[in-house]
Amino acid sequence: MSKYKLSRRSRIKKGIRKRISGSTERPRLTVFRSNKGIYAQIVNDEQGITLASASTASKDFSATGSKIEQAKAVGALIANKAKEAGVEKVVFDRNGYLYHGRVKSLAEGAREGGLDF
Repeated sequence: MSKYKLSRRSRIKKGIRKRISGSTERPRLTVFRSNKGIYAQIVNDEQGITLASASTASKDFSATGSKIEQAKAVGALIANKAKEAGVEKVVFDRNGYLYHGRVKSLAEGAREGGLDF
């Protein structure tokens, strides 16, 4: 990734985090995208704890197919884990990435799994 892209993403990320914060009522669903996989966490920023996490690298993940299909499965998995933790409403933090492709697919999978955002 070029130096320009990294600086651009970090600038966008700072702007997003200024406006978005996870609370006890609505924790933050944050996304990290790498070349190999996609990771999602549900974070309560008030207490500084992670309530649930899911990724393509986790042991309970078993989907195959394209990266977009895998991202949708991770979204469904994080929604399942969030329900077990007692979370139904979240704030979506795209973490500086465009709402497109894998990030959008993860969000759709989480919505289909029952998360409200």
